Amino acid sequence: MSEYYIGWWNLENLFDANMSPQRALWLQKHLRKELKGWTRQVVAKKIRQLRRIILQMNSGNGPDILGICEIENERVVEKLVESLALSARNYRVAHHDTSDKRGIDVAFIYDSRKFTTNEKEQFHYEVLKRTATRDIFQVNFKLKASGRDLVLVGNHWPSRSGGRYESEPYRIIAAETLSYWMKRILEIKGEDVAVLVMGDFNDQPYDRSMTDYALSTRSAAKVRNARTPMLYNLMWPLTGQGRGTYYFANFPNMLDQFLVSKGMLKRGAHIRVVTDSVSIQAIPEMTKGRYKVPRRFGRPSSKKSYDKDGFSDHFPISVILKET
Repeated sequence: MSEYYIGWWNLENLFDANMSPQRALWLQKHLRKELKGWTRQVVAKKIRQLRRIILQMNSGNGPDILGICEIENERVVEKLVESLALSARNYRVAHHDTSDKRGIDVAFIYDSRKFTTNEKEQFHYEVLKRTATRDIFQVNFKLKASGRDLVLVGNHWPSRSGGRYESEPYRIIAAETLSYWMKRILEIKGEDVAVLVMGDFNDQPYDRSMTDYALSTRSAAKVRNARTPMLYNLMWPLTGQGRGTYYFANFPNMLDQFLVSKGMLKRGAHIRVVTDSVSIQAIPEMTKGRYKVPRRFGRPSSKKSYDKDGFSDHFPISVILKET
């Protein structure tokens, strides 16, 4: 039996350095104020801070796969991968560049000794407002040990800026898109395929976008028996404990979540999720204050938020998969 440690983390604006040649001119102009003081030295420090946390995951072995969001381009992810330098790992990057107005994308860092993929097995969708925003990014992996399929879908849904309810329709669009994708994945790959959905959904497990449109639920039995492409939301127990991955006004919000398909819940599943393995990686050095909120890195252009010894405004989450 093989085990796989899968993580997800919103890295909070891992931008390339200001005036990077990799950045389009329109984006450089749009981010001009935000990137003030975002030098190569600041980027290097941010990466070192992220590295400190990633290397503590999985008992110091690093994740087998880490889904990430709020990264500007593949170049900064490659820099992060280079910094990890684990002898037992051969990390590679699956990434798609979006047209988001802030240039932030979704990507996966994966151990190529354990998984394979190719660009023909990668799909993306950008939720459209008046401009493209955020991303849904699907990568079909194969486990090298067995050749079995493991489908991962990374999500970064539109934010709540402008108001929770005013912005909700865009997250509902993303949720409907995800649900359609699930239907197509099961039609093409079969109902027993292992699908792990993860992301920063900018909504909580009980919000309408998650329950009514993404068709996620706290009932594993309902998912196993449903004819519709329902998803089992693994974050309900932690939500019930008053835990969160992101804090607003010191209140915990479970914005980062794992959801799984019926193929990972059935008896005899070849790849199954260990439901009680889900964890919020609130490593002590990442927290601050009475409420133990995430210690964010922020950015130099904001004196209020910048903390060179911070990390991110989100906690990472992790889950264990087992292959029989």
